[in-house]
Amino acid sequence: MRIIAGEYGSRRIIAPKGMETRPTLDKVREAVFSTLGGFFDGESFLDLYAGSGANGLEALSRGCGMAVFVDMSRNAIAAINENITALGCADRSRVLKMKDLKALSLLREEGKRFSLIYMDPPYAKQKNMEILGLLQEYGLLADGARVVIESKAEDSFTQDIEDLRFIKSAQYGISRVTYYKKG
Repeated sequence: MRIIAGEYGSRRIIAPKGMETRPTLDKVREAVFSTLGGFFDGESFLDLYAGSGANGLEALSRGCGMAVFVDMSRNAIAAINENITALGCADRSRVLKMKDLKALSLLREEGKRFSLIYMDPPYAKQKNMEILGLLQEYGLLADGARVVIESKAEDSFTQDIEDLRFIKSAQYGISRVTYYKKG
């Protein structure tokens, strides 16, 4: 795996050891970031179910000011920390080893808000609608925030959810990527 563009473009990153995670393919990540506008100007990024951290690291490479990486797996956390160290972006990164709901609650207590959120849960354990609701209920979405969900290809998320508006969906092999925007 590698970072595709920006400050860390072409730099290699590692995936977690074992079979617990399913890293986002480079071609999918490239399509996602192209859809999001390519480059950013200091936005905050939440990489929920981060795995290797590839999506958050790509966001940092493309100009996001801060990325929060959330995962439960010890192997994933080790890979994320190793990748952050290798890229030298610890000052713009925060790693939380905890369950999704606990992390969202903590971020709520801290008053955090995110411009970009990437959700890539294990396909068998998805609770995307619940998480989308909590992102809104907890006030974690900045004005105009965009949320990206990577799910199984057969999944379909086309409805608006409260203040989140469905933008588009695209299929890449076994994966579907769905985009929402606040407001």
